[in-house]
Amino acid sequence: MDVIKDALEFEQRKQSFKTTSERIKASREVKDLILGLNKIYKEEKDPEIMDLMKRLTAIKQKIEKRLKARM
Repeated sequence: MDVIKDALEFEQRKQSFKTTSERIKASREVKDLILGLNKIYKEEKDPEIMDLMKRLTAIKQKIEKRLKARM
């Protein structure tokens, strides 16, 4: 359950990614977290995990929107 703990920690972390490289790292990190949560969700079917994945996906979309605007 380290993935869930890491995902909750990422969600609570301050989301101020100043540089492009910080945004890229954050995007990759949140993608890995979402994929890990998805594996757990497939086994357990816990709606709380799905809610967490949705919140992380929203964060990931914001980060990627900023990345695409810069490129």
